Amino acid sequence: MNWLISANGKMYDHASSFAHFGSIDWRQGNVKYDIGDTVYIYCTNPIQRVRYKCIVTELNKSSSQIRDDERYWINKEEYEKSLVGKYFNLKLIEEVDSEKLSLSSLTEKGLKAAPQGPIKLNSDLEEYISGVFSTEDDEYFPDTIKEDHGVYEGVKKQVSVNKYERSTIARAKCIEAHGYTCKVCNLNFEETYGSVGKEFIHVHHIVPIHTIGESYKIDYINDLVPVCPNCHAMLHREVDGKYYSVSELSEIVRAKKA
Repeated sequence: MNWLISANGKMYDHASSFAHFGSIDWRQGNVKYDIGDTVYIYCTNPIQRVRYKCIVTELNKSSSQIRDDERYWINKEEYEKSLVGKYFNLKLIEEVDSEKLSLSSLTEKGLKAAPQGPIKLNSDLEEYISGVFSTEDDEYFPDTIKEDHGVYEGVKKQVSVNKYERSTIARAKCIEAHGYTCKVCNLNFEETYGSVGKEFIHVHHIVPIHTIGESYKIDYINDLVPVCPNCHAMLHREVDGKYYSVSELSEIVRAKKA
């Protein structure tokens, strides 16, 4: 079965919870989910689009069996209210950020209104949503990095690097380890630009495309580094058949500043 549910980011920081753990214990209510069901999550105002694809891995969990997520609750009163009833576990499979999954686009494809509660998806709407998630366009994100410091998947070399760099899960884990300062030129946007630059940085995948095999394990500490947009562009620029490494480019920057 395929479902569409909604998430209010002003009440619960589901984005950070997914980023840190790759899954969420969600209130089950009276809905008869089955293990293995696919659940898409629609984010309410101001995002107003489907962002997450998950799979049901556990059912009928009590509040004593779930992960303590109090720190992700923005509305503490709602947190207290949430500790009743049964929960089911949603494992994050994929994340996207596309206008094709906006409320206006979905209503054109048959969705009657923004979901207020769980909705069973008909075959046409599910096929459309699933098709957006499975596209190879660079605006979409890949499978998430698991808590065991890696993810194995069949890797398509031409798109894998850009997708991993843009994954919000990969970004969160990389920055948690390395911070917001560029590893090439040492630029920190908040220090340079003030509040407008707070928490702004790109994330670069160190492993060259040609070395990625059919099955690949990504390590967010050793494979991903924060870099500024300028240095990021230079790292992806091929010169005389090669790409500069982070350390090589950093040496060039230091020499120019000397």
